[in-house]
Amino acid sequence: GLGAGNIGGALIGGILKAGVADTEHLRATDASAARAEEIAAKYMIEVSRSGNRQVAQWAEVVLIAVKPPTVPHVIAEIRDVLRDDQILISVAAAFPIALLERLIGQPMPIFRAMPNIPVVVGEGATALAVNGAATAEQRKFVESIFRSTGVVCTVDEELMDAVTALSGSGPAYVYMVIEALIAGGLKMGLSHEISTRLAEQTVLGAAKLVRETMLHPAILKDRVITPGGVTISAIHELERHGLRAMLISAVETATRRSRELTQSLVAKFGGAK
Repeated sequence: GLGAGNIGGALIGGILKAGVADTEHLRATDASAARAEEIAAKYMIEVSRSGNRQVAQWAEVVLIAVKPPTVPHVIAEIRDVLRDDQILISVAAAFPIALLERLIGQPMPIFRAMPNIPVVVGEGATALAVNGAATAEQRKFVESIFRSTGVVCTVDEELMDAVTALSGSGPAYVYMVIEALIAGGLKMGLSHEISTRLAEQTVLGAAKLVRETMLHPAILKDRVITPGGVTISAIHELERHGLRAMLISAVETATRRSRELTQSLVAKFGGAK
């Protein structure tokens, strides 16, 4: 893996835990000496600060886990050692496959992945888009890598901006909801510890019910409501202030912003090789 930050490090942990690969078959790089030492000590793998070319030449799967503006520099460093029998995976947000192909300059299987930060605790949501060079076997293998850190789905690349807005940025929206619930508990006299525990478990439990029952959230919501009761009065307040409309608009706005970032990356690096 080229880049061992939060996402890169989480993927290393997930791969090892799920048995997708062992420590001898994983190598990583990171520009930060402290982070490189941390990952090496935590997972007992070889991590270097400046070995991108060596790792890319050695690997069967090359994972690029750096910030989008850094991707062209990493590819420029490794492109002449990449082979068409390797798999390249990029987790850089808003960085399209066509631009990766142009920068690499040769046919090879390329996967664009959009994981989110809960991969750190094995509860991530990752969407994959793939180019035409990947075989069915390679697709299954890459899915298994990300399944080691949560759930995986495959989408057409044109939908990756929406994925970024929904699940990529989505944890931030949920953290705001949890934060507000905690504040509500505090306002009504609960301690911070109790408010936090109740709020986090409420969100976790509600999400688990949606997954395990496979019922529409509206049905589960209605099961909590009693006529003239406490919950319906709270829901009326949420509807009055447009909670659902705000969340829908947040996803819409974030999707547009992701598209803008993609366009700026293409404009900046589209002519580079």
